[in-house]
Amino acid sequence: MAKATIKTASVLAFEKKLANSDGVMFAGKWQQKEPWQPIEIKEKAVRGTISNRLKNALASDPVKLDAEIQKANLQRVDVAALPADADTLKVVFTLRVLGNLATPSVCNDRAYQTELTKVINGYIEQHGFHELASRYAENIANGRFLWRNRIGAETIKVCISRGEQRWEFNAHDYNLRKFSAPQGDLAQLADAVAEGLAGKSFVLLNVEAYVRLGNGQEVFPSQELVLDSNSKKSKVLYQVDGTAAMHSQKIGNALRTIDSWYPKADEPDMGPIAVEPYGSVTSRGLAYRQPKQKMDFYTLLDNWVTKGETPAVEQQHYVIATLIRGGVFGEKSE
Repeated sequence: MAKATIKTASVLAFEKKLANSDGVMFAGKWQQKEPWQPIEIKEKAVRGTISNRLKNALASDPVKLDAEIQKANLQRVDVAALPADADTLKVVFTLRVLGNLATPSVCNDRAYQTELTKVINGYIEQHGFHELASRYAENIANGRFLWRNRIGAETIKVCISRGEQRWEFNAHDYNLRKFSAPQGDLAQLADAVAEGLAGKSFVLLNVEAYVRLGNGQEVFPSQELVLDSNSKKSKVLYQVDGTAAMHSQKIGNALRTIDSWYPKADEPDMGPIAVEPYGSVTSRGLAYRQPKQKMDFYTLLDNWVTKGETPAVEQQHYVIATLIRGGVFGEKSE
């Protein structure tokens, strides 16, 4: 058969189809619509205590331990907080939803691209983007993109607008561990996302989240990776033109946290994870989609395209979601 001669392209890449901006952070009062003032990153110099695990030689000797504890843990860190007269955090970002998924941005094998396009178009004809769009939409409505800023908030309101259309959600109405069947405004938002993924029209969503935390409470922008070993600060927070912000990558990770089809996903205390080729969750140090289980993206995609082995419907959703995520997926060289 022709499929047996198909080999994975050595150069293959897809551009991401959920293109979101950085999330910029503002402060204000819950009852007042305006004004919203930018949250500034400020620096603190603190004298901390020694609290890390110590070697047994130090921990078991009271004299040495006392001497170690007397050493000051001096550090400079960035902090961000609401002003003393503001109780609400506002996070703003935009999201473009792109179509034309069936055509990779780069592919150096015409035969493979033809077969891959057939597979993707076959999925779209059979399933459409309803399931995936519903999950992306719910991750906007539930405020998952707020990350640590979501925890312990009294009230969270998420407002999304697209031209004249406007939707408003109470983020606490949604469970972060499982997805619901979209209804009402959520169904309309999901339809808009699906419309963009299908390439039927231009879709640009403006997202504003209002998080009531309390006057003067600390907020949590993205933390920069300090690559300079000579840096004077041990914690550097991300800012855009002097305003505290969240990385577009961090927001994107939250939006694509829709994979509840991985092995062991039904175990207690488990929930959806971000769509990744190996199901990697760095905060847990685990990869939930191991190649030996044949549940990773590359095995599923290769078997589907080159061997004609169609995965289960749930895994089809996962493969297409990984293509929407974008990335470089060419065959590795031995």
